[in-house]
Amino acid sequence: MKKKSQLALLIAALFPASVLAKTIQGTVVNTQGSAIGNAVIELEGSDIKVTTDKNGHFVIAKLNNGLKELHIVAPGYAHLHRDITIDTDETRSVSFTLQRSPIEVIDIEATPIHMSAMESASPVSVLSGEQLRRDQAATLGDTLEKLPGVNTNFHGKVASTPIIRGLSGPRVLITQNGLDVSDVSRVGPDHSVASEASTAQQIEVLRGPATLFYGSGAIGGVVNIVDNRVPTDSTTRGEWNVEHNSVDNQKVASFNATTGTDSFAFYADAFWREANDYEVPVAADIDSDGESHSGDYTVENSNEESDGFTVGASYLMDNGFIGLAVEQFNRQYGIPGHSHGDESEHSDEESVFADLEQTKVQLLGEFNLNNKWLNKVNLRAGHTDYEHAEIEGGAVGTTFKNETNELRIDLLHNQFSEWNGGFSFHYKNSDVEAQGEEAFTPPSETESFAVALMEERHFGDFLVQLGGRIERVELNASNVLLPSIDAHAHNESDEHDDHNHEEETNFTRVFDAEHEFTPVSLSAGVVWDFTPNYNLGLSVSRSERAPSASELLSFGPHIGTATYEVGALFDLDEDGHLGLSEQTIDLETANNIDLTFRKTQGDIGFIFNAFYNQVDNYYYQINTGLYAESGHNHDEDEHNHGDEDEHSEELPVYLFKTDDVILHGFEAQIAWQLTDEFKLDLFSDYVRARLKDGGDLPRTPPLRFGTEFSYQTEKLSAHIHVTRYQDQDRTAPEETATDGYTLIDASVSYDLSILNQDLSLYLKGTNLTDTEARVHSSFLKEIAPRPGRSFAFGIRGYF
Repeated sequence: MKKKSQLALLIAALFPASVLAKTIQGTVVNTQGSAIGNAVIELEGSDIKVTTDKNGHFVIAKLNNGLKELHIVAPGYAHLHRDITIDTDETRSVSFTLQRSPIEVIDIEATPIHMSAMESASPVSVLSGEQLRRDQAATLGDTLEKLPGVNTNFHGKVASTPIIRGLSGPRVLITQNGLDVSDVSRVGPDHSVASEASTAQQIEVLRGPATLFYGSGAIGGVVNIVDNRVPTDSTTRGEWNVEHNSVDNQKVASFNATTGTDSFAFYADAFWREANDYEVPVAADIDSDGESHSGDYTVENSNEESDGFTVGASYLMDNGFIGLAVEQFNRQYGIPGHSHGDESEHSDEESVFADLEQTKVQLLGEFNLNNKWLNKVNLRAGHTDYEHAEIEGGAVGTTFKNETNELRIDLLHNQFSEWNGGFSFHYKNSDVEAQGEEAFTPPSETESFAVALMEERHFGDFLVQLGGRIERVELNASNVLLPSIDAHAHNESDEHDDHNHEEETNFTRVFDAEHEFTPVSLSAGVVWDFTPNYNLGLSVSRSERAPSASELLSFGPHIGTATYEVGALFDLDEDGHLGLSEQTIDLETANNIDLTFRKTQGDIGFIFNAFYNQVDNYYYQINTGLYAESGHNHDEDEHNHGDEDEHSEELPVYLFKTDDVILHGFEAQIAWQLTDEFKLDLFSDYVRARLKDGGDLPRTPPLRFGTEFSYQTEKLSAHIHVTRYQDQDRTAPEETATDGYTLIDASVSYDLSILNQDLSLYLKGTNLTDTEARVHSSFLKEIAPRPGRSFAFGIRGYF
């Protein structure tokens, strides 16, 4: 015995502690005692992750003594957090019991620290799996609009971006695998998002300020599209889908596949979509006399054709991976409402459509380290070359370009005094250019560099999350033009004979603009598990945003929104003369409070969020009441259709200005698992967006509420979804109210296996009551309502 003890001392002296590591082994079961296979057990603050076998067994080896924080995850169950202390015992045996959660809990990948809908201080949502496939649409905003707190700025079915708690555009960042999508969808609602949901694995939404992770452009939230284009493993698997939709004769086909060897993994995906003008239950133009020669109503120029592909490869190592992916994305789509006069007299050749092309390269890597300070490094780098041309009558009218280079490095440290987290370094350079008749913003370059710190720690029943970010943003634009325009009011007699339209091509000044900003963001949050199955979350943040080039420098016609836009760098005097503003250009600052109450497990689960967001120096557009020439030189005789078209070539002048605003509201989600097969979901959301000194912000989504009833067996799945949108009569000046409406959707799918391949046959019906539905947050609500009754049939296969 003495010799054995001496030998043990000698081994301990010669070898590090990691060689003498201990082991945790155990099982994961449900409340009935049945084993849960494929449950994931993660050791927080490290790269260690294991999966249970079909008997629910797992083993975590090579552990040192001390406190270990374990996170247990399984589909359909509430997540479980347990602290395990390892002392002198060589093996520690444990057992974990997971309780059912009617609300699916999925960890998001958009942040370097752990976050999910049920566990983080900040509110998040994830759309994935069958629900993602069931809700996916041709545009991103329309895909996500059933999530609580998320609406769409619906632009005639051809374009849409998400509205998060009343905020959109430059305040909501859209990313793909953590990198900026880098299109121009944040500049105008008629610009499509250059990303495809049909090949995505999941789409994550961070509601409220997410500036800590992504910078000042995420002051209102983040939408992160996650796919496997840079594969992290070489398991052979894939998915394909074909679908046909009746409302616009849409045809869709897509696939994605992953395979590889021990050291290399390969990925490929592709999609194709084609659609005609979509049908609506009433005349598209709300002021139309309702006559239709064919008996059917459609939204003119709402057709589209899209295609794209991605190829990627990774080198797999014992301590991580590194890989590269290349994507080509193409889309041609009509732009409803993008006209210059009475379009009814024009031929199809004069319809305006966008021709979009984007090439994206992404380099992604994760490296697990074994040193004193760091345990993991995440690397994300991307290059995007985007271009879209707006074509009218066969000629290119305006071309938009965006070339972006981006680099993100996350350095995650070893657990330090039970704190988990790390530093993030972020660099981005965007060169945006618009040329042509509707180039309402000058070419500009935006460069930013940021450093962020994010940390979290458990204190018994409390989870504390802290973060801070400092950023340097430089905005440079050369050849900024100050045009001389004839801005005038339409009085009752419509007398403006003194307008000198020839001045449209003159410029009173050409100058360079250089602006530097230093946004700082701070956030603190706590989650309190005050009693079993329930928790309370509180998050407070102060976020700053640098204004975008379009908000500062716009000066010209934006036909997609039927407005003449003037940026905040300019000013308008009482006589309608435009000049440079003497106001200082300030950072937009949001002070946000989120309060969350959740029931995390059991047959009934719920999430209630309440938020209050005061934004100082909020950049927004006001209708000046003046009009300016659009700048299009069409033949006067061609457009002389009577007195009603006297102002057909004029646009209302909208001026960017700043003001203090307040946005507050709630999101509610309740899920009740009635039986193993039947489930009932209820939801509601509301945002009140107003000026601090009185008045309402434009295009604010109304109160809505709804329910979904689901039936799920091993092979059959059926869902009925009802959503009520209330009237919206809280409007800005010159904005009209919108009537409420109710939408009823349904879907059914059946799974079967043929030739060793799993198939799913499905049928989806939307707007089953063929209701006239006009989206208040849409610029086109008066000429492009939602699609009418539609049925889609499809087949999806898995291998």
